[in-house]
Formats: sequence, structure tokens, C-alpha cells
Amino acid sequence: MILKLGKRKILIMSLIFITILILFMHFMPKKNKENNISKTVNTKSTEKKKTKFIKYVEFNVNYPALEKAMKIDVETEGKISWIDILSFLGAKYGGKFQNRYSEKDINNLVSNLKSGKSLEELTKNMKLFSYYREAYGAVLGGFLGKYKAQTSKKEKDKTKFIEKYGLKVFLPIAKTFPFNHYKDFGSSRSYGFSRPHLGHDLMAATGTPVIAIESGYVECKGWNQYGGWRIGIRSFDKKRYYYYAHLRKNRPYHVNIEKGKAIKAGDVIGYVGRTGYSRNEDVNNINTSHLHVGLQLVFDESQKECNNEIWVDLYSITQLLEKNRSAVIRENETKEYYRQLDFSEESYEDFIKNQNNF
Repeated sequence: MILKLGKRKILIMSLIFITILILFMHFMPKKNKENNISKTVNTKSTEKKKTKFIKYVEFNVNYPALEKAMKIDVETEGKISWIDILSFLGAKYGGKFQNRYSEKDINNLVSNLKSGKSLEELTKNMKLFSYYREAYGAVLGGFLGKYKAQTSKKEKDKTKFIEKYGLKVFLPIAKTFPFNHYKDFGSSRSYGFSRPHLGHDLMAATGTPVIAIESGYVECKGWNQYGGWRIGIRSFDKKRYYYYAHLRKNRPYHVNIEKGKAIKAGDVIGYVGRTGYSRNEDVNNINTSHLHVGLQLVFDESQKECNNEIWVDLYSITQLLEKNRSAVIRENETKEYYRQLDFSEESYEDFIKNQNNF
């Protein structure tokens, strides 16, 4: 009887042990799996925080390529995008257009597109096409498109506007005013500290009206010891920041310039001078009067003011903008210059309507 009770006890203990072991084996993997899922979620969350954006751009597109691509875009009214053309060439040349650019490459691409081949098909083996498409799109995104231009013709005392498609950005020097320029991006500057020149200088007489290249809003206005009196205008899509510096002493800005105000491409925003290179305001320490123009690309707001800002060489772009200059008239009473003919585009009108949302 005792023996039977002992065997029964051993059997019960064995069953309990096996049950505990099964339960242990069942729950342990589940716990580990939950931990792994948790780690995956955390990793994905971290990856989302580390959003990727372009941190470096060299814009070396030469003037002949810009002009040819623009002509095709305008002729097709955007059906064949000049940004797509230039991005294709950028990927083909590794961004180096000098000594590599051939008009035949554009002609062949356009011929293939017109024959029915898709851009995706033609670029499928180009690993860097998407990079150049985003980079060049940021540089040139606001340059071509539809706009309404005022004409000198009048009908029943009402000014006539004509809708057009084409270049809707302007040279930063007003029409009929002389200027000269040369390729100077990256040249050495020594005031304050040794640094490269991250802009483009247009030599012009003091008092020459300065024109807004692209429509946007005034992001900054005031004195900077390097740039003197300067204006910063941001494009409405916020990808481009235009910096105009060394404006005239005493009266640097157009009377209509205010921080936060919307500006149309072609508007007069200020006057050429030679201020800057001084911690004291309103000082002429630049030897030659000229307009310094800079174009900064902003893919993420953290790039706006940092040690790795992206500035674009504007030499070839300035050559292109010479095709579109804003005519101005002088008001004798105030001695201010104003654009002669009005201009309107959708992005400007949208900004005015939704200004509180910006």
C-alpha cells in the first residue's frame, strides 16, 4: 500500500514537472517575439526621425545646355520638361557639363521621348537620375511656367493681360541699366576670415534698381557686416532663398519692401551700392559698387543657417536671365523706381489668399 502511494506520488510529481516545462517552453518564445516586435517598432520610429534629404549639390549646368533645354520645354509647354532633360544629362555626365555636353545628347533624348519611349524606360539604368531630378528641380523649379503679363495695349481704358508660358524669372538688374559679370563663384574672400565666395557679383553703378529674380516673400531685411544692407527673399515653395547684398547707403530698399511681404518676380526691391565689410551700419567699405546675388537651396529647414549650407553657382543662370529683364519707370517726386508692366502668377495669388498659413 505504501509502495503504491509512493509510485502515485512520483507520477503526480512527474506530471506537474512536465506541465511546468511545457508552459515554460510555450511562453518563452512568445515573450522574445514580443520583444523583437518592440525593437522593430522602435527602430522604425527612429528611422522616421532620421528623414533623408540632400546635403550637397553642385550646379555645373552650362549656358548652352540650359538654353537648349529651356527652348524645348517652352515649345512643348512643359510636356517635355527641361528639368528632366538636364537631370538626364547630369546623370549621364556625372554632373560635369564642361567638355562633356553635346547637343546631340539632348536631341537623341527628345527624339526617343517623342517616339513614345518613357522617361522611366530611358533612365532605368541611371542610378543617380532621381538625385539630379530632385537637385536640379530645387534649383530651377520656379523658373518656367504659366503667367500673366501686362501689355502696353489698352482696350476701353482697361489694361490688357496676356497669358503666356515661359521664363517667369528676371535678371536682377533692371532693363536698360548696364552691368557686367564674370564667373566668380568659389573665389577667395578675406574680410573677417578666409572663405569662398558663395554668390555671383554683378558690377553696376550705385543706384541701379535691383529686381526680384523670382516671386516669393521677404524673409530678412537689414544690416550684415559682410553683406551690408541686404534682402533675403524665399520662394513660395521654400526651396530657394535669394540673397541680395551690398545695397546702397542711406536708401538701400524700395519703399514697398517689408519683412513678410509677398514680392512679384520683376519687382524693384532695392538699389545697387557698396555697403558692407563693417560692424557699423550704413558704411561703404566695398571698393566697387556691385550687387552680390546668392541662391541657397533648402531641402530641410535645418540647412537654412548651418555650417553646410548649399549655395549655387549663378553664372550660367545669369546668362539665361539676360533674356528676361524687367523694364522700370522712375517716379520723379519720390525718386523711386517701379516696374513698368505688371505681372501675375498662380503661386503669388495663392500666397496672398493663404498668407496666414505660411
